[in-house]
Amino acid sequence: MLIMDEVDQYDRRHGGPFDRGSADAYYGRRFRPHYYTGRTYQSPAVLRDQMTQSEVDAYRAGYEYAVSTGQEKDWI
Repeated sequence: MLIMDEVDQYDRRHGGPFDRGSADAYYGRRFRPHYYTGRTYQSPAVLRDQMTQSEVDAYRAGYEYAVSTGQEKDWI
């Protein structure tokens, strides 16, 4: 489980790897590393095969943080 000090090391900008990981977990989407160069859905996407290991790690951290803190959408 990630603690806040560990989370703070990641760039949490909208569209970035951490943000996309946490959004995917929140909406119940599968783990699929990616991010956007600018605003989400309004700029080019960077897919897993184009990402650095640190970008994949940031995506994973966002995904795991959202899951471990119960930040998943309640669809009811």
